[in-house]
Amino acid sequence: MRSQFLFFAAVSGFIAVAMGAFGAHGLKAILDADMLAVYKTAVMYQFWHSLGLGLIAVFQLHAPTSKRLIQAGWAMLTGIVLFSGSLYLLALSGIKGLGMITPFGGLAFLAAWGLLAGFAYGESPSE
Repeated sequence: MRSQFLFFAAVSGFIAVAMGAFGAHGLKAILDADMLAVYKTAVMYQFWHSLGLGLIAVFQLHAPTSKRLIQAGWAMLTGIVLFSGSLYLLALSGIKGLGMITPFGGLAFLAAWGLLAGFAYGESPSE
């Protein structure tokens, strides 16, 4: 069985490594310390949540039709795009208004972890 969430986790992890390397080697001399910290936050959250998405994919092997896992996966992916994506764009462009998108990504992360906790707490494999 192929897992779309494992695919997205792998792609996101790949992008996180590339963005981290780009930040460490290409942006150090370009960004000021505050924007470099914003960029590093984006990379860190993308790494951790790529792993979280991979975890969801592994659990989905045991409960492939779980609505909570499917919702958690999409919420995690949405969080990666909104949270890390908005911070990357903010750091690289300097457009402060992009920071208004970031909390929506954070809410998506919270929803994903909450859905995963709900699955772990008591959803049967057939739900």
